[in-house]
Amino acid sequence: MSMFSAFNINASGMTAQRLRMDTIAENVANADTTRTEDGTPYVRKIVTFATKGADRSQDFHKVLKGATAAYVGQGVKVNGIYEDTESEQNMVYDPSHPDADENGYVTYPNVNIVTEMTNLIDASRAYEANATAFNASKSMALQGLQLSQQ
Repeated sequence: MSMFSAFNINASGMTAQRLRMDTIAENVANADTTRTEDGTPYVRKIVTFATKGADRSQDFHKVLKGATAAYVGQGVKVNGIYEDTESEQNMVYDPSHPDADENGYVTYPNVNIVTEMTNLIDASRAYEANATAFNASKSMALQGLQLSQQ
């Protein structure tokens, strides 16, 4: 693996985690949004990742087996940002709310602040790990350049 491949891998990880943190911030900001432009409550968004250059038709065993050859130095990419349609929206009884239904219930987004904060901590730690690995790669490259000058 070349020196620049290590930089690219770490940079792709930091970029992906930054997008994940931005999406989590959007979820937290819209935790109480009961009506979007289309008239429905906000739906929580989830970021998914994939290996850069990975063949999606291969199963995990084949990818793992070929990791030392074909997938070294590829990095990570954002596979997509999807709406979380599996978890239920929160129904709160508030008949005075303008978005209340005929029974007095308001549909709030499926955003759980505790889950979002946990995911934010996870994303920030992953970002920090990639930054540390980037700095370690940079340090090794600088030491290699210094050794070649002596």
